[in-house]
Order: sequence, then structure tokens, then C-alpha cells
Amino acid sequence: MVLKYKEYGDENGPLLIFLHGGGVSSWMWSKQIQYFNNYHCVTIDLPEQGNNTANHIFSIENSARSVIEITKKLYKGKTITVVGFSLGAQVLVEMLSLEPTLVDCSIINSALVVPMKGEKLTGSMLKLFFPLIKNRKFSKLQAKTLYIRDEYFDQYYSESNDMSLETLIRILKENMTFQLPKSFNKAEGRILITVGEKEKRIMKKSAQILTRNNPNCTGVIIPNVGHGIPLSDPDLFNQIIETWLNNKSFPDECIMINKQTS
Repeated sequence: MVLKYKEYGDENGPLLIFLHGGGVSSWMWSKQIQYFNNYHCVTIDLPEQGNNTANHIFSIENSARSVIEITKKLYKGKTITVVGFSLGAQVLVEMLSLEPTLVDCSIINSALVVPMKGEKLTGSMLKLFFPLIKNRKFSKLQAKTLYIRDEYFDQYYSESNDMSLETLIRILKENMTFQLPKSFNKAEGRILITVGEKEKRIMKKSAQILTRNNPNCTGVIIPNVGHGIPLSDPDLFNQIIETWLNNKSFPDECIMINKQTS
């Protein structure tokens, strides 16, 4: 499965790959691309999303294998950093588990690794409420909960309208049933785990599990934000990434996740 991707910035710089969340696509990373313009930035649309809707079927494992293929193609001896948000963060976790030595630095933002109950019920509910997704007013309300700014709304609404019910159910099923692969603890690169202070308890639990299951992980809770910091506060998110990549101290308001299981 060959996925389309886009390249930005300095092609001679370190490789910086971005993996988007569910319900959005690579446009969510525009502020990061602008900020990290001294890097060789690459955005990849996941299967059945964005520019990769044709002839692709989404799964987290197949997505991870496709991103690994692209990463190896673009490697050319460069330092590799991968940033994943939500669904893209789950793909990144799978990548690190499949290829433990490939990525030098990983930023895993809001990855769910604790399977959720009610997956079958969610499919039934989606069938009832799916028509609302194509309603512009409803989509406006939904966009606000995802921290999607007005400048991105038309793109978000267009992609939401293009997504089929079957695709949405498939993506949500993969997202809700994903659990931490046993081989994640073998990943050798530096790994930063981030989660918003206002996210659901299961998301913060997932961040703790990730942080404690690999000795190379550093876990950080970002204050006063829910699910979607790359969109809600891109400046802070960029600062955290840059700080960590350069081995500097995090902003004082950040809360470190205790690696001890207690």
C-alpha cells in the first residue's frame, strides 16, 4: 500500500514526519510546518483519509507498515523524528513496536492504548447520527470541540462529507480496540509522551502506561488543554517539541508523569 505524502522545509535538514488524528488530515500540521522550516518536514495522510481515500483500507498496523516504508525511503542517513496525534499517535506506537530501531525521536500525543468498551454500540449510534455529519451547523459545533479554527473549517467539512459510514466505523473500531503492543518496550529511540490535563481519564491512563512501559519514555501532562493541543495551542506544542528535541527544560507549567508504578 503506497500512501501519498507531501514534503516541506529544508530537504537537507533532519527528517520530521507528522501523522494526523482521525477526522482530520495533514492540514492540521500547518503551524508545525511553518515553525520547523529548518527540518525536512513530511506529512502523510492515513488510509481512507485526506489525499489517500482511493484504493486504501484503514488499519493501524497497515498504516504503520506504510509509514515505515516511506520513512526508509526518505531516510538517507538523516536523524528521524516522528510526531503523531491521537489516531496518528497510535500508528506511531505500532511503528515503534514493529521497527524498534528505526526512529530516533518520537512525540506521541494523546494515544489511546486502553481498549474502550461499547465498540459495537458505537457503530449502531453512528448509523443513527451519521446524517448529522453532513449538516454544516452540526459540523461547526463538532469542529469547535476538536479545536479546529475557522481557517480550516471548509477543508474539515469537505473531508467529513466525503467520508463514508463504513470508513468512519472502521476507523473508530481500530481506534477504540487498540492496545499497547508487547514489543513497544523494545523501541530504542527517545520517546516523549504528551497528554492534555483536561482529557478523559482513559487518555491520561494511556499516557501513564506508555511512559512506564519503555525506559526511553518521558511523560508530560500539558495544563489547561483537552484533546487536540497541536490545534488548540500550536505555539505551546511547538515549544514543547523543540525544548525536548534540544534536551532543554519543559515550560514550568508542564507536569511530569511519574514512571514508577506505585
